[in-house]
Amino acid sequence: MMEQVFSVTYNLLYFTIVLVTMVLVILDNRSPVKTMAWILVLFFVPVVGLFFYFFFGRSTRKERLISRSGYTRLVKRPMQEYQNQVCLPDTDESGRLRLFFHRVNGALTFGGNRVSVYTDGVSMVEALLRDIRKARHHIHLEFYIFENDAVGRLVRDALVDKVREGVKVRLLYDDVGCWQVDRLFFDQLLCEGIEVQAFLKVRFPRFTSKVNYRNHRKIVVIDGRVGYTGGMNIAERYLRGFSWGNWRDTHVRIEGKAVYGLQTAFLTDWYAMDRTLYTSSEYFPKMEEEKGTAMVQVVTSDAVGRWRDIQQGLVMAVANAKRYFYVQTPYFLPTEEVMAAFQTAALAGVDVRVMLPKRADAFVTHKGSLSYLDELMEAGVKVYLYRPGFLHSKLWVWDDEAASVGSTNLDFRSFEHNFEVNAFLYDVPLALRLKEAFLEDQSYCLSLSARLWARRSWTNKVTESVVRLLAPLL
Repeated sequence: MMEQVFSVTYNLLYFTIVLVTMVLVILDNRSPVKTMAWILVLFFVPVVGLFFYFFFGRSTRKERLISRSGYTRLVKRPMQEYQNQVCLPDTDESGRLRLFFHRVNGALTFGGNRVSVYTDGVSMVEALLRDIRKARHHIHLEFYIFENDAVGRLVRDALVDKVREGVKVRLLYDDVGCWQVDRLFFDQLLCEGIEVQAFLKVRFPRFTSKVNYRNHRKIVVIDGRVGYTGGMNIAERYLRGFSWGNWRDTHVRIEGKAVYGLQTAFLTDWYAMDRTLYTSSEYFPKMEEEKGTAMVQVVTSDAVGRWRDIQQGLVMAVANAKRYFYVQTPYFLPTEEVMAAFQTAALAGVDVRVMLPKRADAFVTHKGSLSYLDELMEAGVKVYLYRPGFLHSKLWVWDDEAASVGSTNLDFRSFEHNFEVNAFLYDVPLALRLKEAFLEDQSYCLSLSARLWARRSWTNKVTESVVRLLAPLL
């Protein structure tokens, strides 16, 4: 009898918790697609569903990493430089996009930058090591992954040498991205005098709800004058690739006042973890001489802001494209807004091209990505599958006028959960350079057609469709 009472009580309590959780998901007023995905998980696999919702499902968009007054202090010097520069053109095609990012993101556009493009890990790491050797005051690094392998140790040794010369070095790595890295590796960096912080450490019970909100940014700032951002982390595979193919990525080196944007992003994240705010002129040095001709705007997005800044900017850029819009992304799990933007542009006669890897490093997300290709091609979007290896590049280029290189994938995770950073480049020569890189990669791709794609096996079709149901949660 007691066993029956206990069993009934347990079941009632359990299903009450599940029901209350469903109600909370509904009241959160997220997109209907995401809400339904969570309800399906909670209904059909309640035990697993509760676990995943506790760790991955709760929203933090009402929180702030830094106070308004703290952020105002941080951007005071960049804002002065922004206001003192010669007026930038605001009547060109990119003017509305720049204004949008300025209003919702606080992103400042600076002219007179020199931008170098790297499409392979070897050239990027070589350039990075050269700049590290030249550092005189500080080196700031922020990566999702910083591996304890040959490349990680090479960069580590270069940083240690600079610390011994009196240069201040700070490293911010993502706790989940570096889960497989022995903590002794980072402890050794601390012992050498490098300031090291893990982003949102996942420790039970305090930060378990933050495991879903990861810092996916790749930022390097050296002396406040030179910066790097793009898709590459510090790990050997970014140089050597896999046994089954190369690693294709895109990264940029920026020299000029646009580095202020990268510095602001780093110092904001550092403050969020260390509670120390650095605002002195040493971190935002005056740069009287123009380094180049490129206009650059560094834009961030995160899981705690009110708006999905980069996603909304992407939709706006696609909608304003007149002739073409080319995209490279390793994962394609788009929100409804992004999918509709691509389809609408293609139906309006814009040459929209999406390039994905033929083979990816993550089976589930890759299968989910493939489920969207039918709808793209039906609207006239051209789809290409990169064959030589893994395409990890996050590149957008349009109309020979503008481009974006950064850390943002075209998926729910990057748009809604991750902390991301992209450099928007408003410069014709740069846009042409990146367009050329896209077209060169295209020559190694399998060009899909709706007819060819329809021939894939039913097993693949079913797998793709099932995974797609969970796309908002991946």
